[in-house]
Amino acid sequence: MVFGLDPTAPLVVAANRDERLDRRATAMAVLGAGEPRILGGRDEEAGGTWLAVNSRGLVAGLTNRPVPDGRDPAKRTRGELPLALARHRSAEDAVDEFVGTVSPADYNPAWFLVGDRTSLFFIDLTRGDRPVATPLPPGVHILENSPLGAPSWKVDHVRSLLGLPTAERRGPALMETLRLVLADHETGASGPTTPGGRRPETLAACVHTESYGTRSSTLISVPADRRKSPAVHYADGHPCTSPFLDAGPLWTA
Repeated sequence: MVFGLDPTAPLVVAANRDERLDRRATAMAVLGAGEPRILGGRDEEAGGTWLAVNSRGLVAGLTNRPVPDGRDPAKRTRGELPLALARHRSAEDAVDEFVGTVSPADYNPAWFLVGDRTSLFFIDLTRGDRPVATPLPPGVHILENSPLGAPSWKVDHVRSLLGLPTAERRGPALMETLRLVLADHETGASGPTTPGGRRPETLAACVHTESYGTRSSTLISVPADRRKSPAVHYADGHPCTSPFLDAGPLWTA
């Protein structure tokens, strides 16, 4: 997420969804038709979403913490949580309720970024009795399947692709740069596995393996003008080969 660097678009989001290739999903849909209206991808197996954006300019997305023995199927789906956050009119209100009502014990572990025009938060849902929310300053915040700020070749590489200073890249230039970043295949690895035991292909922004990979991508630009809904574009498939489509008609459909 690029937060607080462009006065005309105070929140810009670029995200890839990596998942098993056989898991049924819809890349973009209306997830809530009320007020605020909510758009996002839909997990057709467990329900919920990995990334939601509402008409008020609130964006909520998650990444899963890898679990050696796999996720616990007895726990509630994490996909319901971005949707619950997106039902609020502000990120601050959403996070306040989240921290006060959600129990980490009910879900498999995950991390979240939740933001709007004026605030951005990192939420840790991996331990303790309550989620831990941390407000974030203006800047570029990159979240993968590890805590925000943890050492990560992938995060460092993505940041390097954005170029510096990021503040000078705005509007269409920033969106085009982010689109290219989402389609990047560099892994920084030469062996069959990485020191952490991961397949090197999974270190790329755009992941390709036989059974797992990047299933969809989303670009969101939240305008400073509160009368306008966010601009949302999405690729249904690998962003290196799939066109980005305008989800704008879904705001009124």
